[in-house]
Amino acid sequence: MATTRAPEDAYTAEPFVPEGADLPALRQAAAGCRGCPLHRAATQTVFGKGDPHARVMLVGEQPGDQEDRRGEPFVGPAGKLLDRALEEAGIDPADAYVTNAVKHFKFTQAEPRKRRIHKAPSLREMTACGPWLAAELALVEPELIVVLGATAGKALLGSSFRVGEVRGTVLEREIHGRPELLVPTVHPSSVLRAQGDEDRRAAYEGLVADLTVAARALR
Repeated sequence: MATTRAPEDAYTAEPFVPEGADLPALRQAAAGCRGCPLHRAATQTVFGKGDPHARVMLVGEQPGDQEDRRGEPFVGPAGKLLDRALEEAGIDPADAYVTNAVKHFKFTQAEPRKRRIHKAPSLREMTACGPWLAAELALVEPELIVVLGATAGKALLGSSFRVGEVRGTVLEREIHGRPELLVPTVHPSSVLRAQGDEDRRAAYEGLVADLTVAARALR
């Protein structure tokens, strides 16, 4: 007797993405996504948020612990740091659309009630979530995408992406069938992980410098 595969075994969100949906309908549909196994342990889907007609879209890796609990992207410490860096670079965070390449929190946990430790999503998991990001891009139609970190870069630009090689530069690429301008930079969480005040200050200044390139590209 043949066994029926669970939807998550196919590793694609495509069957869950409704055609012709606007952003609120997409967000509602994403709440029921079972396109990969990450939905099993996560609290909820964390969809993008922000100006639906934003000129700039910021794409990060995946939700963190606080984002998973609250259901919104970039509401933890990294999100607060990103907002500050955007303002310093001349981009109003309220005018941006923020999302993640992967919509569920992937983590390890030694035992129940212990802290949940972020774990980087695999290329297969990033690819599975790609249809959601493609749908967001098609609806928002940003003039510029800011790529936050290596995982977002690999999801958008392929597995050979290295953030250190192209950060702070304006790239022109076709993404999900659309010509896009992109500025890669580090993920703000990497600034928070920097050891010592001097290193953290330098990492933050580097992030602001990259975002300033993005702000200039929007003028």
